Amino acid sequence: MLNPKYTVTDKVLNNLTAIASAREVIEQAYLVPKWEAKLRRQALLHNTHSSTAIEGNKLSLEQVEALAEGKDIIATNKDKQEVLNYLEALDKIPTLAEKGKIKVADILNVHRILSKNVMQNNADSGAFRNRQVFVGKRVFGGTGFKEEVEYMPPKTDEVPGLVKEFIDWLNLDKAWEINPVLLAGIAHYEIARIHPFIDGNGRTARLLATLILYLSGFDHRRIFALDDYYDRDRQAYYAALKTAQVNNGDITQWLEYFTTGVAYSVNEAREAVLKVGSKKKEGWKEQIPLTSKQMKIVEYINIHGKVSNKDLRELFKISAQAVHKELTKLVELKVIKPVGEGRALHYILV
Repeated sequence: MLNPKYTVTDKVLNNLTAIASAREVIEQAYLVPKWEAKLRRQALLHNTHSSTAIEGNKLSLEQVEALAEGKDIIATNKDKQEVLNYLEALDKIPTLAEKGKIKVADILNVHRILSKNVMQNNADSGAFRNRQVFVGKRVFGGTGFKEEVEYMPPKTDEVPGLVKEFIDWLNLDKAWEINPVLLAGIAHYEIARIHPFIDGNGRTARLLATLILYLSGFDHRRIFALDDYYDRDRQAYYAALKTAQVNNGDITQWLEYFTTGVAYSVNEAREAVLKVGSKKKEGWKEQIPLTSKQMKIVEYINIHGKVSNKDLRELFKISAQAVHKELTKLVELKVIKPVGEGRALHYILV
């Protein structure tokens, strides 16, 4: 059974304390649904841009946003597909796995989504690697460039067993009793260490960390752009991951780095929330609870400016009556309001 080796140092503890403090401000702040939707969308765009950029994707944040809006851009098909895949995976976070019931198949599915139509061989998408890989860099050796091995992952035939061992541990009650930030950091590291896929291991590791923070309730709003911190200094990110190699498997230094990154991201979200979510409208004393479907409606209006019954029928693949029920509830909550009538009837944010 997996037994992660680490110490909760003063640095880790200070980071966790700062994270808890900033998160408490976010949880207590009054947040109008349209602003929560905007913050979630910003996090989705930033996470997608940063996580793909770390692995060489050349799209700018503006290009990522354009793709998310369904626009075409001038870029390689591979770069565009990587971004579209990551956007899809983040959007599906609530449906990717269940807390304490994560399956090996869920990890393979995450990789399948992230690597769809970007692998040299499509059979490698959503499948464990069938050959040895390594992490390396090109260095100049005097007469020319050569590949220098920086990390040699476990043998190929060990991968399925190592992933199962990790998932078995992750599903234990005692694993979910660990601070969710530390748990996410451990999961991130384990996928990077096992390196179970031909390509896309980093994206899978970062997506899994985000998934765990969601399942634990830590980031139930999905407004933390965690991957921004890694992209700010990619060398520091890779160096932190490598520390366990020289510390006999001890991941303390990695967790110091990881918790610092989460503290940075949560504080960024805190500052954004204080700017838009601290002012209460008269008569509103608490946040408006919305279902995931209702929040998607708000997000749709944020992007497109308005929404019609037909738009939502196509989006959710449900009946006009079911859409009308959702819209009526949002009108009653004073989140949206109707404009026009008949075929011209549509809804905008209040």
